[in-house]
Amino acid sequence: MTLAHEWLSIAMFAGALLLLSLGYSVAFSLGGVSILFGIIGIIFQELNPDQIIFDLGLASLMPERIFGIMSNTTLLAIPYFIFMGAILEKTDIAERLLETSGILLGRLRGGLALAVVVVGALLAATTGVVAATVVTMGLISLPIMLRYNYNKELAAGVIAASGTLGQIIPPSVVLVVLGDQLGISVGDLFVGSLIPGLMMSGVFVLHILVVSHLRPDVAPALPAEVRNIGRKALMKRVVKVMLPPLLLIILVLGSIFFGFATPTEAGAVGCVGAMALASFNGKLCKQNLQQVCDATLRITSMVLFILLGSTAFSLVFRGLNGDQFISDFLVHLPGGKVGFLALSMAVVFVLGFFIDFFEIAFIVIPLFVPVAQQLGIDLIWYGVILGANLQTSFLTPPFGFALFYLRGVAPVEITTGDIYRGVIPFILLQLVVLVLIIIFPGIVSFLPYLARLNMTGSP
Repeated sequence: MTLAHEWLSIAMFAGALLLLSLGYSVAFSLGGVSILFGIIGIIFQELNPDQIIFDLGLASLMPERIFGIMSNTTLLAIPYFIFMGAILEKTDIAERLLETSGILLGRLRGGLALAVVVVGALLAATTGVVAATVVTMGLISLPIMLRYNYNKELAAGVIAASGTLGQIIPPSVVLVVLGDQLGISVGDLFVGSLIPGLMMSGVFVLHILVVSHLRPDVAPALPAEVRNIGRKALMKRVVKVMLPPLLLIILVLGSIFFGFATPTEAGAVGCVGAMALASFNGKLCKQNLQQVCDATLRITSMVLFILLGSTAFSLVFRGLNGDQFISDFLVHLPGGKVGFLALSMAVVFVLGFFIDFFEIAFIVIPLFVPVAQQLGIDLIWYGVILGANLQTSFLTPPFGFALFYLRGVAPVEITTGDIYRGVIPFILLQLVVLVLIIIFPGIVSFLPYLARLNMTGSP
């Protein structure tokens, strides 16, 4: 292959990123670029029959790939978890959680901010959808925090950061897609990401406690007349509002951890549980159910169309020998495994500023997987650090998606600068946790080891 032909694959990749940066539909950008460069590859191949420029045999695999996607039971977990998250959002369960947590922690300085982190982690563990978590908490908690004289930067920062916990705390749609693209068990990925997700939540809590202690004015305690609703009334709210979602989390994650159900089956159980909670609260009406089904259908359709477009993209890219070009480049990086990890983490981090997770997962991750396997990297650990990395990039100015979600629902007194400055400490904390996960892989591998021991009796 001549140098001019060799760069066809790179031009194809650059063309796809250009269309995405211009705001074109992801699925159709990938599909359109695939068709265009497939035609170009065929023309070059016809003009140079003595060279292998474009592998025509790969094009015949497209129907098989499409049917493979349609029959992939792992991907069924995506609509289940989206439906579960939409139910909890539409039926005010999330709002009640935040109010009750705020009252419970209101005596502490920074109690409202702590409540946001706690509820963010709970919503992440029940929905796995970042946009829903950020928007819900932005609408509910930001006006309350401002009313009680919280610092604008701290209030905005803690909401955006807590909303992104849905990237790493299972059951996360992000982890479902990563498991599919990495070719590993989604259940193992869920279990492996549990401790890192709790570490993220823990460092947020520690930061709030330290800041509110050093600067009491930025995160005051709630006034006594707000938090003192009576012991009996408080216990009633805790039992009615907090215990049911906690039981749902235990039901979903516990069934996966102890091997009673696959992530897909646990997602189905979670949907039934979420509907039961909505019914218990008197919110399971036809209108809410219709809105939830509509949101689930829209998001699931988007994901599947992106997956079909990315499948066409990857086949044509491979046909142009782009995968070999990328593999040779990554394998021969200085530093071997360390060099590959550094570059792949940097690429994912930077791309997270500009394009959505699904685009990164379906375009970039498949390029990294063969190299990671060749270098002997544990793919469960690699999947978790990819998720933690994406969580950080989605929070980073100026293009972090969580910042856009919060900006869309924030009151007028919260400026974009307030949001940007507020998230900086949380970005640094997330990077610290990410570095710890990379340095100490046992943080990820410990729980999967226990889960295998529990199921098989041997590691």
